[in-house]
Amino acid sequence: MKIRPILPVIAAALVVAVSLSGCSRTSSTATAPAASATTTAAPSSSAAAGSSGSSSDVSSSDASSSETSSSVASSSAAPGSDVSSSDASSSAASGDGGSVVVGVDQPRSDTDFWSAFAKYVPEKAKLVGVTLQNTASDNDAAKLKTNVDTLLSKGVKALVLAPQDTAAVAPALSAADKAGVPVVTVDTRPDAGKVFMVVRADNRAYGTNACIVLGETLKNTGTVVEFQGDLASINGRDRSEAFAACMKEKYSGIKVVEVATEWKGDKAVSGLQDALVKGAVNGIYMQAGGAFLEPTLALLKRSNKLKPVGDAAHIAIVSNDGIKAELDAIGRGDIDATVSQPADAYAQWALFYAKAAAAGKTFPEGATDHKSTIIKTPGGMLEDQLPAPVVTKSGDKLGSLVTVKFDSKDLWGNGS
Repeated sequence: MKIRPILPVIAAALVVAVSLSGCSRTSSTATAPAASATTTAAPSSSAAAGSSGSSSDVSSSDASSSETSSSVASSSAAPGSDVSSSDASSSAASGDGGSVVVGVDQPRSDTDFWSAFAKYVPEKAKLVGVTLQNTASDNDAAKLKTNVDTLLSKGVKALVLAPQDTAAVAPALSAADKAGVPVVTVDTRPDAGKVFMVVRADNRAYGTNACIVLGETLKNTGTVVEFQGDLASINGRDRSEAFAACMKEKYSGIKVVEVATEWKGDKAVSGLQDALVKGAVNGIYMQAGGAFLEPTLALLKRSNKLKPVGDAAHIAIVSNDGIKAELDAIGRGDIDATVSQPADAYAQWALFYAKAAAAGKTFPEGATDHKSTIIKTPGGMLEDQLPAPVVTKSGDKLGSLVTVKFDSKDLWGNGS
């Protein structure tokens, strides 16, 4: 008789236990998709939200093991569109703390420009809210393919690559496509293959604008030495072709001496030395200041030909990159101008699109809300062409060309 009252108590306890167990399972399932954040927006016509990022200068010895984890808070994000809870839950598919894992390959570290890019990657990753897996390919296409295989094996959800040989990157792109991992390329556009977005500036404009600066400065006369980039790269081809076309059309009175450099300073200096021996050189177009500026100025100084702007014997020099050393050289009067390709924005928008790609976003052609234009290339790739201003000492117009003053705080080379 005393046992019967205990049975209802046991039954009740079992009911409570089952109920609590069910509540626990329901709660753990519902927590993941709850987060939201504010990030920099892509094109205003697109509902996609994304972010920006940047990477560290990674040596080949520690490249495959380097990892940076970051998260984004609305208080630190750049102004832009609001990320919905569904966007946040898609980001939670991979990475610690719900952030997307993005593999970033550092293409080289032998120029100031690429060293700056490497510095910006982890800074921008904190803004974007992604986890980085880093490798370094040291301007080696075979190593890039190996690095991509390594990153894919680590489960990255998107890749950011900057292939220096835009034809030889094809196997790496094929491997990523086979794995279903989207690729964003930065600074260069592959000759073929599947790419979610190319992030670069209009490199044909680099060549055209350099032509205008030299043509106007030299008054359509004299001899200009052109340090061509690697013609295996779309950047080298774009800049060289546009410079040649502009000179032929607008400044046919100028003789252009083309020096093939493969982005190597010693080859540039050797070509310049030959040109100086053969006759007067009135202008120089350097397609990459990070590679060519220092050895060029050193040669001119040794030859007693480094004269300031305004001196009758000054050799007009236009560069490309926008590094601090170029801006300082403009300020001293050693060179006349540079085209500032945005290392900071390259890092930011490459990671923005990588995160967006992992979340299944798409983007239309047209103007964006970050002062760029998305175009469709002849090969069918989408390319976000970021602004790259011409920088001069005065910041005045040069012919029809609008320029920016060398000490402007808006230039990344000045620490913006």
